[in-house]
Amino acid sequence: MNKAEREILLRDKLVQMKHYENDLHARGIAYVAGIDEVGRGPLAGPVCAAAVVLPADFDILGIDDSKKLSEKKRETLYALITEHALAWGIGLVDNERIDKINILNATKEAMLAALTEAKKMLRTHVAEAPGIGHILVDAVKLPEAGIPGTAIIKGDQKSVSIAAASIVAKVTRDRMMVRLDTVYPGYAFASNKGYGTKAHYEGIANLGLTPIHRRTFVR
Repeated sequence: MNKAEREILLRDKLVQMKHYENDLHARGIAYVAGIDEVGRGPLAGPVCAAAVVLPADFDILGIDDSKKLSEKKRETLYALITEHALAWGIGLVDNERIDKINILNATKEAMLAALTEAKKMLRTHVAEAPGIGHILVDAVKLPEAGIPGTAIIKGDQKSVSIAAASIVAKVTRDRMMVRLDTVYPGYAFASNKGYGTKAHYEGIANLGLTPIHRRTFVR
């Protein structure tokens, strides 16, 4: 496949992934937020959510489920998304809170926090904005947001806004785990990002648990 053919495929994919957003814009909803999270499964570290509001004419190619992209590609797209988005926000819920309220509720808290930050940024950048009129969320129903929403199974593969949020959340959390690797060496956090790899379990066996471990996840 040559470069021109690849670009055609990427443009077709972008058109497909803007279906939900374009439908909402056609119904008069100017500002749509995509919301996704990363870090539900790791043994250590926070769960991280992002909310992203893209302009209707967003045309950056290559946006996809963050898990399908290389680290280098995620970093490149992260910079482009945060530069061109109308608004975006991050929500973090730490391991202690996860242990206290369970991972699903912690995920919702992170999503709501991310949405709050995106709302603030939208008001700052677009003074006349009526506010976020609809949210598209990867799999999770979020009535607590008080905004009409749609939960989309595998939404990070079907909605450009959700996919953009997955990239922003993934890059944010990965950077955090790389930093935490220098604080808590011996667990390979820089490579496993807190997931239960062999090196991670060996670190637990040799060094015990750190303050960032989720006690309810480690058996």
